[in-house]
Amino acid sequence: MTPPADTAPVAVVAFAQTVHRRRTDELSETEMLMPVLHEVLAATGLRTADIGFTCSGSSDYLAGRAFSFTLALDGVGAWPPISESHVETDGAWAFYEAWVKLLTGETDTALVYAYGTSSAGDLRDVLSRQLDPYYTAPLWPDSIALAALQARALIDAGHTTGPALAAIAARSRADAAANPYAQLRGAVTHGDPLVHPLHTGDCPPVGDGAAALVLAAGDRARELCARPAWITGADHRTEAHALGVRDLTDSPSTRHAARRAGAFDRPLDLAELHAPFTSQEVVLRRALDLDERVRVNPSGGALAANPVMAAGLVRIGEAAAAIHRGEADRALAHATSGPCLQQNLVTVLEGEA
Repeated sequence: MTPPADTAPVAVVAFAQTVHRRRTDELSETEMLMPVLHEVLAATGLRTADIGFTCSGSSDYLAGRAFSFTLALDGVGAWPPISESHVETDGAWAFYEAWVKLLTGETDTALVYAYGTSSAGDLRDVLSRQLDPYYTAPLWPDSIALAALQARALIDAGHTTGPALAAIAARSRADAAANPYAQLRGAVTHGDPLVHPLHTGDCPPVGDGAAALVLAAGDRARELCARPAWITGADHRTEAHALGVRDLTDSPSTRHAARRAGAFDRPLDLAELHAPFTSQEVVLRRALDLDERVRVNPSGGALAANPVMAAGLVRIGEAAAAIHRGEADRALAHATSGPCLQQNLVTVLEGEA
């Protein structure tokens, strides 16, 4: 949706993230989060007491214990009491909840954060718990096998080729060479065959990381940031849970969310797509009608760093940061959750001249 005309506009005014790593065994989730939260608040000069609403995204399945997000709240601080909410999914959906909260006018600042420790277990097995428990999950297809089915469908439909997928991987990791937070940077080979037709280079790295951003409304945003990234629209949609009734070569939910967010109203400079697999970038480019004039994933995207439950929020943060730096005037950020791009969120960010 686009914001109602009678509400104060909301912007991303600060963004911070960890250096994404293969393992963080020496850190608790709170210890991983605290430096990021301190950094994002310091960028605005705000204290915890100045934040009107806090919303987080994570998954207890990754942590291996129930209500693990309550422990992570220690990173925010025990005092003063806060207005807080949590989503059991990627932090991009926490961003959406915080945006809607600010549009109500109940507060003018919000802190959003997300984290994931994918190294704590076998990620391929953990993600299989998202599947339909009666017909699909008992077959134990993992996330890479399902992505391979999607890639095979794209190749059979003539939408891509193996070398084209390899080129996406090479471009993403080359772009990540300038990103100090990326887990994989620079020249990375396409790797060995993994699940046909995917190679290891077509797949995201498994790693741990966290991200946070601050939202502010109206004049408050202009006070906190020299060039706020205004949220001109955001929407999220989902597709059928049963993979067999979906066309895996297309993403109508992404297209519909983008339309509702106003993405097609004017040209874009930049798009940060949450495409953990090279084949999924092909699907998203087609759904969003992105041509070569739009810079896609200049940060390297999820192929360079994919902290599950934070990677979607990182896409929003990277798009906002590009606007803060004056490198883009109108950017799209996308986040996904579920197998084969099942759930999709799109937001459009714009900077002032």
